[in-house]
Amino acid sequence: MASSCDADVWEWINNIPPFPQWNTNSISLCICTSKSSQSSLKVSITKNFESHSPYVTFSILADIQISVSLWTSNSFILKNKNQQSLDEEILVQLFHNVINGVLHYSPQKRSFRLSAVQSGQNFRDIFNLAFKTLIFLVCVYEAPQNLRVGCLDTLKHQLTSKQSRESWKLLARVLGSNMEEQWMRSFSLAITNWIVELKASNNSIRTPSPLFSYAFSATGLWKVQLYCPTIAMIHEEPSNITQDERLLFSLQYQQLEGVIQLAYKVIVRENWINVVVKVDNIRCDVIPLLSETLMAEQGYGSEEKHFPSGIKLQLTPTLQSDVMSVSVSKSSENPTHEVGLEKGIEGSFDPPGSYLAFKVSATETITTSMKPWKFEQSVYGNSASLNWFLHDGVNGKEVVSSKPSKLALLQPRAWFRDRYSSAYRPFTKQGGVIFAGDEYGDSVWWKVCGQALGKNMEWEIKGWIWLTYWPNKHRTFYTETRRLEFKESLYLPLQK
Repeated sequence: MASSCDADVWEWINNIPPFPQWNTNSISLCICTSKSSQSSLKVSITKNFESHSPYVTFSILADIQISVSLWTSNSFILKNKNQQSLDEEILVQLFHNVINGVLHYSPQKRSFRLSAVQSGQNFRDIFNLAFKTLIFLVCVYEAPQNLRVGCLDTLKHQLTSKQSRESWKLLARVLGSNMEEQWMRSFSLAITNWIVELKASNNSIRTPSPLFSYAFSATGLWKVQLYCPTIAMIHEEPSNITQDERLLFSLQYQQLEGVIQLAYKVIVRENWINVVVKVDNIRCDVIPLLSETLMAEQGYGSEEKHFPSGIKLQLTPTLQSDVMSVSVSKSSENPTHEVGLEKGIEGSFDPPGSYLAFKVSATETITTSMKPWKFEQSVYGNSASLNWFLHDGVNGKEVVSSKPSKLALLQPRAWFRDRYSSAYRPFTKQGGVIFAGDEYGDSVWWKVCGQALGKNMEWEIKGWIWLTYWPNKHRTFYTETRRLEFKESLYLPLQK
């Protein structure tokens, strides 16, 4: 167990006493304390005025019996020895140093150029979130076990609080999309390693971080971005676990990355308002969290992984009293069966003294032409549901609710084998799926009463995504399906 101390690093830095008033060369802030081991995790600032160019450094410390440095920043040069406190330039440099500290733990080291950052009203929230993320990663990889066990859960709750989730939207804009992906892969890799450690000590323990997502509204567009390590997703059959350690390694060190983009339009009529929503882009990818070399050495490679097998989205206007009706634009599919009649004649001669046997048999075969992915719309009250489900190319059954036979798993040319190179694959070459508006742009629209004009209407989007593993190149009978759930709020101004 751990208790949380003051975790507002930004406020602490900006309220440190003037340098001449320090009794020692360093002061520290407690982040969390482990009650079981009486140790703590701290952030420290150290001044050095003895050198020709005075400077300060920041550290993350494990305070056990003695203080042990787990991470140390660059040295930040002060203007002169008479400087009383830290200025904005040093705080921005420290922020860049923290960003690089997080990306240092990324599975793929890349160089990025960070956007220009200025200290302002929102910078405090961005700075705190970035520093908390670095502290979490440092605790996972560098802290002693007794301190790690005590503090990680506390840090995780701080990072996933409502305030931190709002701050993440601001940080994502500063990072940019490419750096955001690397940031989340660093975080998810740390989460995965933490869960692996927990499972090794207690197999029944609940995974600590099911999902990280955020949503925002722009003119004419709703967007939800989500990240989830596969090891943290809900296992549909928790008792079904493979004993193949290499296969387990490949399946664990992957991450689901998803983007949901919905285009909306507000059409004002004389007595009512039409709110029209349609699919712009749905994208889901399963990305390895380690290098291909390590995945091949300790696992069976990054291509032995889960694939998207089902997506369900549910859109609901929060203020139900303003909604008059909801309509969908796609009828239920009624596929045509191609029926062919095939006749055959069998002839045989019996031994002498018997009758001549001449048999005629007629057989009827029914073939159905269908796509691997089936899309459906449905309505529940004032909620609209959009559903995509993958079907087995052999028997047409839903993949999320059925299992292939062992005979099918052994067939070298089954559709799910070599699924990232086959011309008939229902995925992209990287193993993800994309549903764009060109094929899935059927709209859903709500009729809202005219009195709602001028309101900023709140909407809830709930989602479920299923990932399934069937063997790709590795010969095994093991299969599994995992599921994640998310819920976000979006806003729509009802204006002309």
